[in-house]
Amino acid sequence: MVEPTPAQETTPLRLLIVEDDPMMQLGLEQSLEDYAHLQIVGQASDGYMAVELAQKLHPDVIVMDIGLPRLDGIAATQEIKKSQPDVHIVVLTSHTSETEVVAALSSGADAYCIKGTNVDRLLAAIDAAYQGATYLDPQIARRVIDHLKPPAPAANIGQLSQRELEVLKLMVDGMSNPEIAAALYLSPNTVKTHIRGIMNKLAVDDRVQAAVVALRSGLV
Repeated sequence: MVEPTPAQETTPLRLLIVEDDPMMQLGLEQSLEDYAHLQIVGQASDGYMAVELAQKLHPDVIVMDIGLPRLDGIAATQEIKKSQPDVHIVVLTSHTSETEVVAALSSGADAYCIKGTNVDRLLAAIDAAYQGATYLDPQIARRVIDHLKPPAPAANIGQLSQRELEVLKLMVDGMSNPEIAAALYLSPNTVKTHIRGIMNKLAVDDRVQAAVVALRSGLV
């Protein structure tokens, strides 16, 4: 675990918990309230409330779930980082797909933890994020590193057709090929063709890298 800094020893680190499951909320509060260098200043149960409380309470670190009602944790992270770039965000979620992990990090999250992790790892993530470092849960670290090759220039987004842009946006949302086909009233083979075209134009090897390009370009 990362040791508290001298500043943390005198001034507690202000923590906002964003979690829609009441039992998980209670568990986090009980797990963290005994640590003297942490002060839980608020709790939010959806993304919009998280954005509002972040502006009102000015926390140092936010522990953020992804699967939130009304506004998901990735979108909430983007909104918070736009107005409060100095707020550090630790994603704590059961979501482990590569697209969601990369999307969260690209949106500005400083750390990514999987629910069920022990409290020492969560504390390490909180302290690392507060100190300006990045923390990745060991369960997802390797798959993220494997996809950290430089993305194609954002200008390549302009080469995509309107239909390819629609497909790409749904890819970023984590939809599978059949789900994309149903949403856009296309055949699965047509969706595959569009995805191959997207990857060729963006010069990427898979859909995760395509999602990174889309997120960094501000497409979504």
